[in-house]
Parts: sequence; structure tokens; C-alpha cells
Amino acid sequence: MSQISYYTAEGLQKLKNELHDMKTVQRPSISAQIGEARDKGDLSENAEYDAAKEAQGLLEMKISKLEVVLGNARLIDESNIDNSRVFILSKVKIKNIKNDMEMEYTLVAENEADLKAKKISVDSPIGKGLLGKSKGDLADVETPNGIIQFEIMEISRG
Repeated sequence: MSQISYYTAEGLQKLKNELHDMKTVQRPSISAQIGEARDKGDLSENAEYDAAKEAQGLLEMKISKLEVVLGNARLIDESNIDNSRVFILSKVKIKNIKNDMEMEYTLVAENEADLKAKKISVDSPIGKGLLGKSKGDLADVETPNGIIQFEIMEISRG
């Protein structure tokens, strides 16, 4: 059974574009490589043919997996997001209780996470610890170095 994942319109379109590229650009390119290698003669000792067939198998596996992900993808209706609690697409300002350091993150789906853009996955330790919390709540986040407490300073729409 596959897991349903939630995406922003931007994230869902990115996945669709990736699948389209695999099917319309990469697949024909690999087929052409197989055809060229086949034209060179004996297939039993043709490394180019073997490599192209292996690349084709890997690409078809990626296409299949991405089709399953897209089949289980759901678009998030951003107009219904409640800013009183932390949910996916919430922009959250948090403060580390131990060192008073403040950080701001937007919670997103696993495939959209990008730490440089301050987007963390709802499935990450911090994301899991923040989900469902309200402004002023303390969140205990389990890390390899032990539990870190964060205070929810502010919640807004990402």
C-alpha cells in the first residue's frame, strides 16, 4: 500500500515535469543508444549495448516509481490552512530554549524539502516535533544529541 503525500502546486508541477522529461527526452535517447549499439553487431560482447539496456531498466524503474508517487499525490488547498497550529505549509518561527537562537522554517512535503531555502520536511525530527503545536507551545524535538526544546514564537502561512 502506497502512502499519500501532500504537495504544493509548485512541488506537484515539478514532479510532473520530471516525469514528462523522463518519458519524452530520456526514454527516446536511451532507445537511440540501444539502436546504435545493436547496429554494431554481436550483442553478446557489446558493452555499449549492455550499458544502454541497464540504463533503460533503471529509467523505467524511476518512471514507474514516480508514477506511483504522482498517483498518490494530493494538492494542498492553501486557502484552508489554519494559522493557529503548525501544519504542512506553515511558516514557523521557533526559538531554541537552551541557547535562545531563533530560526524560521516552512514545513513542506518530503520531496520539497530544501534546507537552503529554509524548507524542512514534515517527516523530519523538527517537522514532526512542531506539527500540531500552537504559538507559545514548547516542542520537544529528538535529535542524535538528545532532546532539544523549541518554543513556537510565530505561525504564518508559508
